[in-house]
Amino acid sequence: TGWGSGADSSAQAQAYVTGFFTNVGGSSWINSTTQYCQGVSSGTYTCPSNATSVGNPSGQLAGTWVDTYPVPNRPSQSDIAAAAARLASNFGGVKAGATYFVFTPTGKSMSGFGTRWCAWHSSSGNTAYAYMPYIPDAGLSCGMDFVNSNGYFDGFSIVGGHEYAEAETDPFPSSGWLDSSGAENGDKCAWSSASTNISLNGGAYAVQPLWSNKTTSCVVSY
Repeated sequence: TGWGSGADSSAQAQAYVTGFFTNVGGSSWINSTTQYCQGVSSGTYTCPSNATSVGNPSGQLAGTWVDTYPVPNRPSQSDIAAAAARLASNFGGVKAGATYFVFTPTGKSMSGFGTRWCAWHSSSGNTAYAYMPYIPDAGLSCGMDFVNSNGYFDGFSIVGGHEYAEAETDPFPSSGWLDSSGAENGDKCAWSSASTNISLNGGAYAVQPLWSNKTTSCVVSY
């Protein structure tokens, strides 16, 4: 969801984000999350045969919505949670397995953005949600040009993909997969030099590697 009228400062930003999330499902990049399963919360493991594993179907983006509720200049976490609840309601209520992404427009980000974190995911009751500020506002600190020399939007897919992968494997932090030090599968490979572009439906998107339990390494394809 975009929150606020004109929730992205440009049509290009909106197109980049939507293109990434529309096509990332079913890709080899996110396929490493299928190693993870319900009921196994830490360490390197093999999923039991009777466990429910993370899936990787295509077409995972259920839809987008522009929330016209006024955006505070410095939204709080409760503001983000409320926006996620409005988004869920707009799509007929909370769906099991869904993560509700809340995007705020340029210049209106939660305190700490770009200095302590780039984005985050959390939960409220049975709602898993993630918060994405307008990532280019943080410049190089949150991924601009990290993969491409002209990668103004690189951070949107690097950071957005990071939170998406973690929400797949730990949707209600920290009840899902964590390593022995408390890192999620995206944290273990954040800002890796192996970050690269992947092709999704003909578009190029910058991504970081994700942790693979099978290879005990960071991978961009599985």
